[in-house]
Amino acid sequence: MSETGRSWAAGWAVSRRVPAPVEVPWGLRIEVGQPTQVVRHIVLDTGEDVARGLVGSVTEPTTCVKAFVPEAEMEPWFPSGWHPLDPCFLMAVDLRPSRVRAPDGYTASVQTADGVASVRVLGPGGDLAASGQAGLTDAACVFDQIVTEPAYRRRGLGTVVMGALTDAAVERGVTTGILGATVEGRALYATLGWKVLAPLTGFVYRPVAA
Repeated sequence: MSETGRSWAAGWAVSRRVPAPVEVPWGLRIEVGQPTQVVRHIVLDTGEDVARGLVGSVTEPTTCVKAFVPEAEMEPWFPSGWHPLDPCFLMAVDLRPSRVRAPDGYTASVQTADGVASVRVLGPGGDLAASGQAGLTDAACVFDQIVTEPAYRRRGLGTVVMGALTDAAVERGVTTGILGATVEGRALYATLGWKVLAPLTGFVYRPVAA
């Protein structure tokens, strides 16, 4: 899990165009710099005392801590002011060329810049129907922000986005795909051959104002 977790963090940072993860005693630290998440800490192979020390040192609101352990195991680390994020799962797959193509009337386009592959699927009227992106590194392709617009769901467009991103990664010689899946997304990715490696549990610091 340690190396896969590092690969996921590195690709996520590329996708979100934030600084690369920095090694710290508990795992990794990413300076996200967004109002909803100022810093992200990823706890890797370390003891509970180290993890609790990290949590106890946090003073900045919207700091996020993630780890590849069940929520019930992680929750005791956090005092009041910390809140659980929606459940997620770390998933991975061996990448192979995709045969998926956009349905009739839809067009899919791919652009790659600065290590980020971006896919847009347009509907028959030219509206954005689905989109997604991936951070490409030497170790892996980290799929990220896969979205199908509400009016276009249940038409296989999420699969189209995943296939286009897969082909972009394979063309660059990347053979491993990694992502953090929501409960809903997990079902889609499982049908495409992705396997759950571990829970991906997160807590965010949002203290009540005095």
